[in-house]
Amino acid sequence: MEIWRVVWSGKSDAAWNMALDEALLLSTPAADRPILRFYEWAEAAATFGYFQTYDEIARLTPLRPLVRRPTGGGLVPHADDWTYAIVIPAGHAWHRMRAEASYERLHRWLQRAFAQVGVETSLAAAPRTEGPGQCFVGAEKNDLLHRGRKIAGAAQRRTRHGLLIQGSVQPPPDGILRKAWETALCRTAESNWGIVWQTCAIDARTATAAQHLTTTKYALPAFNRDRRHAPAPCAPGRGLKISWKARMAGLPFHA
Repeated sequence: MEIWRVVWSGKSDAAWNMALDEALLLSTPAADRPILRFYEWAEAAATFGYFQTYDEIARLTPLRPLVRRPTGGGLVPHADDWTYAIVIPAGHAWHRMRAEASYERLHRWLQRAFAQVGVETSLAAAPRTEGPGQCFVGAEKNDLLHRGRKIAGAAQRRTRHGLLIQGSVQPPPDGILRKAWETALCRTAESNWGIVWQTCAIDARTATAAQHLTTTKYALPAFNRDRRHAPAPCAPGRGLKISWKARMAGLPFHA
């Protein structure tokens, strides 16, 4: 038996969503539990990989805002996609896995969840390059496919704090409710890995850290154009005096 935390954090803008995922990664040494976060988008936007060049990506999409992710990967459009993040603390068996094995493990999990709701999927056996730099054009090895086209992809970042995975399902399959798939994802982890889920909200320290990262990093054009403008790292709750209550108001957290 292993306890994981699950958070439904509702709709937010792109900068906040990226900031909160990084804040959760920074908080993993204190949390000491894996976290699964489901979230949505308050407006159409696009995110792109941490190591990509802004000017090259900006030519590929008219979507704005265009926000740099804390993870790698390519350009991802967001609007009605099913988005999630997984944060694994350092020392966990998943954190020790090589990137390719981690990616396959993730999409095997999603594949089983889709099977529970009656959607047949498969893992890509090899890369299929169609639109370089664009996550959902073509496919990478172990991407999840539905009717021959990519339906799910993800990006990873491994640090001394833990492992952050940011994933998207798009377009969602017809006739399937998002909540049904999210429930299936949790139940699949229960049956396959013995996970016990603990539903929780974002704590005040993590929310404060996310607000700090939003205002000093992800909402700044300078950082999104050039990652070298990133501020110095700040662990959640250290030296921050930013009000988090106003920023979190209205988010439908499940207690």
